[in-house]
Amino acid sequence: MKVKTKSKKVNKAWLNDHINDPYVKLAQREGYRARAAYKLKEIDETLGLIRPGHVVVDLGSTPGAWSQYVRRRLSPGGAAAGQLDGVILALDLLPMDPIEGVTFLQGDFREPPVLAGLEAALAGRVVDVVVSDMAPNLSGIESADAARISHLVELAIEFSLAHLKPEGALVTKVFHGSGYSQLVKLFKETFRVVKPIKPKASRDKSSETFLVGIGPKRVA
Repeated sequence: MKVKTKSKKVNKAWLNDHINDPYVKLAQREGYRARAAYKLKEIDETLGLIRPGHVVVDLGSTPGAWSQYVRRRLSPGGAAAGQLDGVILALDLLPMDPIEGVTFLQGDFREPPVLAGLEAALAGRVVDVVVSDMAPNLSGIESADAARISHLVELAIEFSLAHLKPEGALVTKVFHGSGYSQLVKLFKETFRVVKPIKPKASRDKSSETFLVGIGPKRVA
C-alpha cells in the first residue's frame, strides 16, 4: 500500500507541474501537440539550422510537435497550414495524427525494411537536417538503457552520413550518464562542428540534452 500511495503522490506532483508548466500553456496557445516543440525551436534559433526549401527528416516524430515546428519554419508565412517550401518526412514506431504537408511513415527505425521505406520516400533527395527525438523504453538498468540509447543515436548518425548534404545537420536527444561521453566522442569523430545544448524547455530534473552535429566529415 505504501508503494501505491507514493506512486499516487508522484503522479499528482507530476500532473501539477505539468499543468502549471509555462511551455505546456504556450504549446496549447500556439497549437503545438507537445511542449517539446520549444526544445527544437531554441536549438534551431540558436544555430539557424532549418530554412525554407530544406528537406528535413524527423525521427521519433510522434505526437508530432517537432514536425509541426519544422512545417511552420518551411512555410513562407510561418503558418501551420497552406503553402510549404520544402519536404518533411516523419517516422515513428507509434501512429501520428496527420500534419498538413508532412509525409509520415509508421515503423521501427531499427528494422531494415522500415529504413528502406524511409529512403524510398526520400526519392533521391539529399537531406538538409535530420532531427531525432527517439528514445527507447527505459528499464531502469543503467547499462542496458545506455546501450539502447546509444544504438538509436548510432543509427541516426549512420542515416545522416548516408543522406545529409555536406553542410547538413543532425539534432539528436541523448541523456547524461553512462555512455554520454562516448556519444560526444562519436559525434566529434563524425561531424566538423558539435554543439551540446540543454534547451530551457527541457526540464531541470531531466537528464536529457541534445547533441547537434553540423557538417558530416564523410558522406557515404
